[in-house]
Amino acid sequence: MVRRFTGRLPWLVACAAVLSLALVSPAAAQSTGMIRGVVKDASGKPVEGAKVNIDADANNRHFDTKSDKKGEFLQIGLAPGPYKVTAEKDKVVSPASPVTVRIAAGNPITLVLGGGAAGGGMSPEAAAKSAALKKTFEEGVTASRAGNHDAAIASFQQAAELNPNCFDCYYNIAFSESQKKDYDKAEAAYKKAIELKADYAEAYSGLANVYNAQRKFDLAATASGKAMELSGSGAGAVAAGGGNADAMFNQGVILWNAGKIADAKKQFEGAVAANPNHAESHYQLGMALVNEGNLAGAATEFETYLKLAPTGPNAATAKGILGSLKK
Repeated sequence: MVRRFTGRLPWLVACAAVLSLALVSPAAAQSTGMIRGVVKDASGKPVEGAKVNIDADANNRHFDTKSDKKGEFLQIGLAPGPYKVTAEKDKVVSPASPVTVRIAAGNPITLVLGGGAAGGGMSPEAAAKSAALKKTFEEGVTASRAGNHDAAIASFQQAAELNPNCFDCYYNIAFSESQKKDYDKAEAAYKKAIELKADYAEAYSGLANVYNAQRKFDLAATASGKAMELSGSGAGAVAAGGGNADAMFNQGVILWNAGKIADAKKQFEGAVAANPNHAESHYQLGMALVNEGNLAGAATEFETYLKLAPTGPNAATAKGILGSLKK
């Protein structure tokens, strides 16, 4: 039996096949992140029972936990954004450590007791440098959130001069450069962040965004694949229904833009399995199903998208396609 379509639907299928997509931004994430690390004393030994204070820069929310016998700690359920983390025990306090929480699990941080408010061992010069780094980094975060990317870049560059090993400084420089569409500088900064932190999944994801924006789809796929591997969202995770939804969504977008629609569909399916509330994955899965001619399945995905994101960036398109499918 030959399926017949109205004159309108083939246009929808054609659009689905050529649509160039944007990668998901951190603001579109549907889940939370974490901060993990270890507390050590000045000699490098783990400290058990240290209180770890975690303060959100954006809304003054405070969290605290304690280090275990290995000096390790973990705080989950944190909204993405900038935080300050300190540790204290027996009136000895660590210097504040700025941490940017993202959806993908970040690497552990190390808090060293012997400085900060209690002044137990940090030299005045080191304390001044630490305070300057903290202040400059926070100024960069504030400028970036306000969309003042030139000022943000200047602040993060100054912070990187104070601490040449500040991989988060280079990540944030790259992000602002990409927002300015200066992709060469963004690429260089992401690569510098990766040079300083080889398993920096978020930097690989940012690098994939940069390549995707320039339609360098092979490079984008490689970078996104590395991000997925580091964040535990590789092919095995997709098959098992686990992993990071944002990473899989981004990989799907890159494959879609490269014309690999079937492979892209698998990634969108994996993203939905990992996070059923990931609205944009439902939308893109719907587009893939339209492309296959599975109109009933597509309608279900578009309806789910509209329930999750009734005013989302693709809401008008989803409504229009649904209207066409139901005629």
